[in-house]
Amino acid sequence: MSDFPSPPVPDADARELGVGGSVWFQAGAQMLGGAARIALLAAIRETGSITGAAKAVGMSYKGAWDTIDAMNNLAGETLVERAAGGKGGGGTTLTPRALRLIDTYRAIEREHRRFLERAAQAVSELGGALEGASGDLAVLGRFGLRTSARNQLYGAITALVRGAVNDEVSIALPGGQTLAAIVTRESAESLGLAVGADVVALVKASSVLLVAGGADGEAARLSTRNRLSGTVSALRRGEVNAEVTLALPGGVVIAAIVTEASVDALGLEVGVAATAAFKASSVLLGVAG
Repeated sequence: MSDFPSPPVPDADARELGVGGSVWFQAGAQMLGGAARIALLAAIRETGSITGAAKAVGMSYKGAWDTIDAMNNLAGETLVERAAGGKGGGGTTLTPRALRLIDTYRAIEREHRRFLERAAQAVSELGGALEGASGDLAVLGRFGLRTSARNQLYGAITALVRGAVNDEVSIALPGGQTLAAIVTRESAESLGLAVGADVVALVKASSVLLVAGGADGEAARLSTRNRLSGTVSALRRGEVNAEVTLALPGGVVIAAIVTEASVDALGLEVGVAATAAFKASSVLLGVAG
């Protein structure tokens, strides 16, 4: 394992305003993939093998096959086929549909690049008229994320500990608290996770435990890696369960679904201090593009 140093998290409003974007294929509501997956297909076309293609794009062999399986499933047809071994050995080939996808993507990408060049020129000409807008654009971009997870927490990676199977990711939240996530090595590589990168952490409300008081009280005795302290800002009671929302420092909020009996036992009500606790393995990570 290796531990990376923790750089300061940049202020989004202080970053220089620029124009960027990415191209991806979508079939209905299903995302087929973007640059990384197309690059893998192109590498297979060039090398004729999964081993060579995975090395060319910086993936593990297993990660490459996992990506291929996902593409085949999402496309609804085979894109990559294993060639039977013979005198010269086996190999990997792309189907005609996969070859067309590469060419189509490259054509769209060229047009997209021209569009970005024109947009960048327009932004440059506007100059001071867009001063301070970079942070707004970043936030608007994150609004496009759609997920069933109740909690969507934005932050920047401050540390990344590599493991043989899983990686541990530390994320600085806007209010100064830190969130930990455990993801597979293949997932970290596929997402391009690195120190300083912005990520969205997804946590189901049903995965969040609540403890009365701050993180240095009873919550400190829990085995859960994540303990985020705040105050109850909303409480919606039902016949069996209740939804409790905590306001954390920096304007962050996190919701938990707990039983009505737990609400009463903990004495939870609006304004009361409480801590949200959940395992690092309960956190899913997402990145833009």
